[in-house]
Amino acid sequence: MGHKTLKDLLKEANSTIQSISPNEAMDLVDNSDFLFIDLRDKTELLKSGKIPGAISCPRGMLEFFIDDKSPYHKEIFAQKKNFIFYCASGFRSALGTETASKMGVKKVSNLTGGFSAWVKSGGVVEKIK
Repeated sequence: MGHKTLKDLLKEANSTIQSISPNEAMDLVDNSDFLFIDLRDKTELLKSGKIPGAISCPRGMLEFFIDDKSPYHKEIFAQKKNFIFYCASGFRSALGTETASKMGVKKVSNLTGGFSAWVKSGGVVEKIK
Protein backbone atom coordinates (compact mmCIF):
# COMPACT_ATOMS: atom_id res chain seq x y z
CA MET A 1 0.00 0.00 0.00
CA GLY A 2 1.41 3.38 -0.98
CA HIS A 3 1.46 6.59 0.97
CA LYS A 4 -1.70 8.63 1.27
CA THR A 5 -1.77 12.08 -0.23
CA LEU A 6 -3.51 15.12 1.17
CA LYS A 7 -6.20 14.56 -1.45
CA ASP A 8 -6.71 11.01 -0.12
CA LEU A 9 -6.95 12.22 3.47
CA LEU A 10 -9.43 14.95 2.56
CA LYS A 11 -11.56 12.50 0.56
CA GLU A 12 -11.65 10.11 3.53
CA ALA A 13 -12.48 12.90 5.98
CA ASN A 14 -15.23 14.36 3.80
CA SER A 15 -16.82 10.93 3.38
CA THR A 16 -17.28 10.53 7.14
CA ILE A 17 -17.87 14.02 8.54
CA GLN A 18 -20.93 16.23 8.75
CA SER A 19 -20.73 19.44 6.71
CA ILE A 20 -22.74 22.63 6.81
CA SER A 21 -23.02 25.34 4.17
CA PRO A 22 -22.25 28.98 4.94
CA ASN A 23 -25.90 29.92 4.35
CA GLU A 24 -27.11 27.28 6.83
CA ALA A 25 -24.43 28.31 9.32
CA MET A 26 -25.36 32.01 9.17
CA ASP A 27 -28.65 31.23 10.88
CA LEU A 28 -26.75 29.64 13.79
CA VAL A 29 -24.38 32.47 14.78
CA ASP A 30 -26.68 33.69 17.58
CA ASN A 31 -27.88 30.21 18.59
CA SER A 32 -26.39 29.31 21.98
CA ASP A 33 -26.49 25.58 21.11
CA PHE A 34 -23.86 26.16 18.40
CA LEU A 35 -20.27 27.26 18.73
CA PHE A 36 -17.96 28.20 15.86
CA ILE A 37 -14.35 27.08 16.23
CA ASP A 38 -11.78 28.94 14.11
CA LEU A 39 -8.83 26.66 13.30
CA ARG A 40 -6.77 29.33 11.53
CA ASP A 41 -3.62 30.76 13.09
CA LYS A 42 -3.44 34.11 14.85
CA THR A 43 -2.00 35.98 11.87
CA GLU A 44 -4.95 34.88 9.72
CA LEU A 45 -7.41 36.03 12.39
CA LEU A 46 -5.74 39.43 12.75
CA LYS A 47 -5.63 39.92 8.99
CA SER A 48 -9.19 38.96 8.07
CA GLY A 49 -11.28 38.78 11.24
CA LYS A 50 -13.52 35.89 12.28
CA ILE A 51 -17.09 34.73 12.48
CA PRO A 52 -18.76 36.61 15.36
CA GLY A 53 -18.42 34.74 18.64
CA ALA A 54 -16.03 32.14 17.21
CA ILE A 55 -13.44 30.61 19.52
CA SER A 56 -9.85 30.50 18.30
CA CYS A 57 -8.24 27.05 18.31
CA PRO A 58 -5.20 26.89 16.01
CA ARG A 59 -5.29 23.56 14.12
CA GLY A 60 -1.98 22.47 15.62
CA MET A 61 -3.48 22.64 19.13
CA LEU A 62 -6.83 20.94 18.43
CA GLU A 63 -6.01 17.49 19.83
CA PHE A 64 -4.38 19.07 22.91
CA PHE A 65 -7.41 21.31 23.56
CA ILE A 66 -9.93 18.44 23.17
CA ASP A 67 -8.19 15.76 25.28
CA ASP A 68 -9.25 16.21 28.91
CA LYS A 69 -5.99 14.52 30.03
CA SER A 70 -3.88 17.11 28.22
CA PRO A 71 -2.37 20.00 30.21
CA TYR A 72 -3.70 22.26 27.42
CA HIS A 73 -7.31 20.99 27.62
CA LYS A 74 -9.97 23.64 27.06
CA GLU A 75 -13.21 23.08 28.96
CA ILE A 76 -15.15 24.51 26.01
CA PHE A 77 -14.77 21.14 24.26
CA ALA A 78 -16.42 19.32 27.18
CA GLN A 79 -19.63 21.32 26.69
CA LYS A 80 -22.69 19.81 25.04
CA LYS A 81 -22.56 22.16 22.06
CA ASN A 82 -22.83 21.70 18.32
CA PHE A 83 -19.37 22.68 17.13
CA ILE A 84 -18.85 24.13 13.67
CA PHE A 85 -15.18 24.06 12.65
CA TYR A 86 -13.77 26.30 9.96
CA CYS A 87 -10.46 27.41 8.50
CA ALA A 88 -9.63 29.52 5.44
CA SER A 89 -11.00 27.18 2.77
CA GLY A 90 -12.30 24.09 4.57
CA PHE A 91 -9.35 21.71 4.26
CA ARG A 92 -7.81 22.01 7.74
CA SER A 93 -11.29 22.06 9.23
CA ALA A 94 -12.34 18.91 7.34
CA LEU A 95 -9.36 17.08 8.84
CA GLY A 96 -9.97 18.71 12.22
CA THR A 97 -13.65 17.74 12.18
CA GLU A 98 -12.70 14.14 11.49
CA THR A 99 -10.12 14.17 14.30
CA ALA A 100 -12.52 15.76 16.80
CA SER A 101 -15.13 13.14 15.96
CA LYS A 102 -12.60 10.34 16.48
CA MET A 103 -11.70 11.92 19.85
CA GLY A 104 -15.32 11.74 21.02
CA VAL A 105 -16.69 15.18 20.18
CA LYS A 106 -20.27 14.16 19.41
CA LYS A 107 -21.72 17.08 17.45
CA VAL A 108 -19.17 18.55 15.09
CA SER A 109 -19.49 19.86 11.53
CA ASN A 110 -17.19 21.36 8.94
CA LEU A 111 -18.10 24.71 7.39
CA THR A 112 -18.02 23.97 3.66
CA GLY A 113 -15.56 26.26 1.89
CA GLY A 114 -14.34 27.75 5.16
CA PHE A 115 -14.06 31.40 6.05
CA SER A 116 -13.58 32.47 2.43
CA ALA A 117 -16.94 30.89 1.48
CA TRP A 118 -18.51 32.52 4.55
CA VAL A 119 -17.32 35.96 3.40
CA LYS A 120 -18.31 35.29 -0.23
CA SER A 121 -21.80 34.31 0.96
CA GLY A 122 -22.19 37.60 2.83
CA GLY A 123 -21.48 36.30 6.34
CA VAL A 124 -20.82 38.86 9.06
CA VAL A 125 -17.16 39.30 10.04
CA GLU A 126 -15.92 40.40 13.44
CA LYS A 127 -12.61 42.27 13.31
CA ILE A 128 -9.88 41.27 15.78
CA LYS A 129 -8.19 44.07 17.69
